[in-house]
Amino acid sequence: MSGGLRVWQDMEKEREALQTWKERVEQELDRVVAFWMEHSHDQEHGGFFTCLGRDGQVYDDLKYVWLQGRQVWMYCRLYRKLERFRSPELLDSAKAGGEFLLRYARVAPPGKKCAFALTRDGRPVKVQRTIFSECFYTMAMNELWRVTGEARYQKEAVEMMDQIVYWVREDPSGLGRPRLPGALASESMAVPMMLLNLVDQLGEADEELAGNYAELGDWCAQRILRHVQRDGQAVLENVSEDSEELSGCLGRHQNPGHALEAGWFLLRYAIRKGDPKLRAHVINKFLLLPFRSGWDPDHGGLFYFQDADGLCPTQLEWAMKLWWPHSEAMIAFLMGYSDSGDPALLHLFYQVAEYTFRQFRDPEYGEWFGYLTQEGKVALTIKGGPFKGCFHVPRCLAMCEEMLGALLSHLTLAPSPGSPPAVPPARQGAK
Repeated sequence: MSGGLRVWQDMEKEREALQTWKERVEQELDRVVAFWMEHSHDQEHGGFFTCLGRDGQVYDDLKYVWLQGRQVWMYCRLYRKLERFRSPELLDSAKAGGEFLLRYARVAPPGKKCAFALTRDGRPVKVQRTIFSECFYTMAMNELWRVTGEARYQKEAVEMMDQIVYWVREDPSGLGRPRLPGALASESMAVPMMLLNLVDQLGEADEELAGNYAELGDWCAQRILRHVQRDGQAVLENVSEDSEELSGCLGRHQNPGHALEAGWFLLRYAIRKGDPKLRAHVINKFLLLPFRSGWDPDHGGLFYFQDADGLCPTQLEWAMKLWWPHSEAMIAFLMGYSDSGDPALLHLFYQVAEYTFRQFRDPEYGEWFGYLTQEGKVALTIKGGPFKGCFHVPRCLAMCEEMLGALLSHLTLAPSPGSPPAVPPARQGAK
């Protein structure tokens, strides 16, 4: 067999595999969105129920601001990006969720601090001393502006973004977190990676805001990269303010799913910057490294937490398999392949996707289980709760559908035997 014919046959096999996965992802996205649209909408007060049992039954009517913002963002994103979701019902539900946030999310207006949990009718129940409720509020408002064109949503997004940046880079006292004498001065990777995601969100197709936040994006990327420690052999969740490893369990703590999520945030940043060296570094340190250490060789799936020295983590759930790290891994490896053309990354996407679809999805009632034992058995039958809502699963499926579609589009005109192999879309014109 000639080399050219072999290349052509390999490309045909790749096309068939990509097409099969695109169809699976599309069908699953439709089922997941249908689950949330059927069971989560609060028609009386607005917003969304997220504490849903296996069949969608509401088992608690508390509303979590993280998840309210995420669902508004997700509905708007689907409406904006995928033609089949451009329905009045989806948009009206997103707007109802956005208006619920505008009325009730902030604990003491005009102050910007948002609650973590609200009653069904919007009274604050709990506040976290972090920035994350505010971050997802910002994402929701920016996406609402993009799909409605109403300036008041964008005004809210930009004002909240400015407040978040002030808390992170200038004065955190407004978060209500006192400095205690025994506490280690540390930085969690979650803060700069969340800010980098917001920079990407607000700067999309907006040259003015992209320029305004360019320095912030650079700062975030550098802060995330500091979490690569031990001569490049580990990604640690927490480091000191001087970029050094911390002592004890806090310093050895690893979260493979978080590293993978940070990886695709960084990869998009590196692609925007046109920096091939950084792109390669991100793939090596934030995709391959955490996957190699985090994948369970005995049962498959990603461990939730790990200790960098191989000691037993103190978190009771450390060996469980959760829905969101696997969602992030699917995005990361498919994006890495789209950027680099490295077939090893595509094979890792297939490996993670096969495990994820086999273990997490619920073919009977729809949506995914969130919490599995180490062996892959369902530990909790709930489909949503205080932390699992309409976000990680549909975001993963929607992004993978788009990336698979782009890869297939590039392969549509199959080369004849003897032609050079195709290059994934993101590699075209790469410096």
